Amino acid sequence: STTEKPILLNNIADAEAFVSGAEVAVIGFFQDPQSPEADLFRLAAGQIAEVPFGLSSSAAVLSHYGASANTVTLFRRVDNDRRDLDMNNRDVDAKKLTRFVRMNELRLVTQYDPVTAIGVMQSSLQFNLLLITDKMSPKHPERMRKFRAAAELYKGKILFILLDSNLKSNERVLSYFQLKKSQLPALAIFHTPDDEHDVLTVDEISIKRVQDFCNPFLE
Repeated sequence: STTEKPILLNNIADAEAFVSGAEVAVIGFFQDPQSPEADLFRLAAGQIAEVPFGLSSSAAVLSHYGASANTVTLFRRVDNDRRDLDMNNRDVDAKKLTRFVRMNELRLVTQYDPVTAIGVMQSSLQFNLLLITDKMSPKHPERMRKFRAAAELYKGKILFILLDSNLKSNERVLSYFQLKKSQLPALAIFHTPDDEHDVLTVDEISIKRVQDFCNPFLE
């Protein structure tokens, strides 16, 4: 896309439409849009193509979101949460800002890796559902389509996570759930406060199968 990033948000209606139009959206609140902090923000925005970035220097917008000047806020729909980063901190550079977004960009289905793991741990949602599968499988796109459709039904209740069994960093998770690669794909549901969990090996994913697995565990 040749769209200029970030998008200027001049009023509350624009800002609300911007936030509600994406699974994950980032707004930089800057009193001075030409400040060094705002330049850093633009630099990071250019490096993260798939996340929409907006910038606002409107006093009404800042007040509406309770944001102080020189703050970057990430909004996410999956758990209706937000994360703030204070850009007045001299330690914050474009790399730290990029990491802040990567760490906190939880989606309807979040791919698990060492960076997103931090955001997953900090989510307000206490239930995680993992699809542990081989991303290279020809069946993967169809599995993901159904898993994602199921995630829509549990928005705000369960965090849906994709765990690629090919990644070496994920081997520990497989052993935690006592799974071998030959048993995959599998669903694993996890309750973070007490580590209670349940595992189901599946041939194929369907919305009904996900519901039949999740609902008794939630109850």
